[in-house]
This record gives sequence, C-alpha cells and structure tokens, in this order.
Amino acid sequence: MTMAPRIRRHLSDERGSATVVMLGVIAAVLMLTISGLFLASAVLASHRARAAADLAALASAGVLMRGEPPAAACHSAAQVAAANHGRVQGCIAVGTEVRLTIAVRAGMKGLGVATARSRAGPAPGWGAGSVSR
Repeated sequence: MTMAPRIRRHLSDERGSATVVMLGVIAAVLMLTISGLFLASAVLASHRARAAADLAALASAGVLMRGEPPAAACHSAAQVAAANHGRVQGCIAVGTEVRLTIAVRAGMKGLGVATARSRAGPAPGWGAGSVSR
C-alpha cells in the first residue's frame, strides 16, 4: 500500500511534458517555413534579374541595330529594366552589341539584391563575309 502514493506522485511530475515537446516541434516547423520563404524570395529575385537583363539587352540591341546612339540604347535598357522591377548597374554599348548588368531587389527585407548580366547583339562574325540564307 505504500507504493500507490509514490506512483501517483511520479505520474503527476510528468504532466505537461507533451506540451513542451509540441512547442519544440511547432518552433522547428515555423523555422523551416520561414527559411523556405527566404530561399524562395532569393530564387525569385534571381529569376527576375535574369529575365530583366535578357529583355533589356534585347531591347537595347534593337535600338543599336536601328543605328541610334549608345546612350539611347542604354536609356532603352533602363526603361525595360524598370518595367521588370530592376535597375541598370552597368551598360556598355559598342557597335551593335550591348552588355548589361541589372540589379533586382529581393521581395523580403534583409536579402539584398540579385544581379544578372546579359549580352545581346549579332553573333560573332556576323556580316563579315558570312552568307545569309
């Protein structure tokens, strides 16, 4: 009969331990979710930067192909980049070729910016004795 009070006291000492374990599990799942959101935001910014760089390079190469000055090509690139939530960090337009560097801010604060580079213009050797078909 002396064993019964000790068993009851032992069981009452462990009350609430499942709550503590569940709080730990919830905290771990919450941390994984937040980490996934940060990663997804960084990947999205990278994709946006690449798309903006490619589109801006194509637009500015088209301007150069029409015979307009390099300043007009870089201005066109800046407009296209802005339409894609980016900004031009570097623009080098020589002949009918343009090289751009575009920066796009990540959607979540604290992640910084994603940058991408792109080149557009005729293929090397184009127009130098090559035959068009």
